Amino acid sequence: MAEKAPSSSSSSSPPKEVADETQDWILGAGSGWVEARKTCDHLNTLSPDLLHLPTPDTPCSRCQNPVENWLCLCCKEVLCSRFVNRHMLMHHQQTGHCLALSYSDLSVWCFCCEAYLDAQIILQLRPIHQAAYILKFGEAPPLPQL
Repeated sequence: MAEKAPSSSSSSSPPKEVADETQDWILGAGSGWVEARKTCDHLNTLSPDLLHLPTPDTPCSRCQNPVENWLCLCCKEVLCSRFVNRHMLMHHQQTGHCLALSYSDLSVWCFCCEAYLDAQIILQLRPIHQAAYILKFGEAPPLPQL
């Protein structure tokens, strides 16, 4: 029985899918790291009174879930994340309110841009981030690394 000759399509380089995944991992996509935006066209929808925030332990106003909650930065309602009962996402879909602050990690998400926003760089968000940080940790946040 004759040995099968190697096919001409075999090579020493990895398949394209593996190369793409490797490049994504090197660039951070595989780690879940996302670069936050430094601008947003929806900042004009921020509530005028965001220095008086509900505390980070405020439960979801719809299901009373105590963790993984977000603060709507347009109306100050506290609602649970998409990983719980999706009330913040439903709130956005029903009202069009697109800016929210996570009480878990103090990140800011714009539903309209579908992106995280850099709350320490964007001047309109900095006081909100600082107030939430003080409520959560009892001290002022460290200065941002610019």
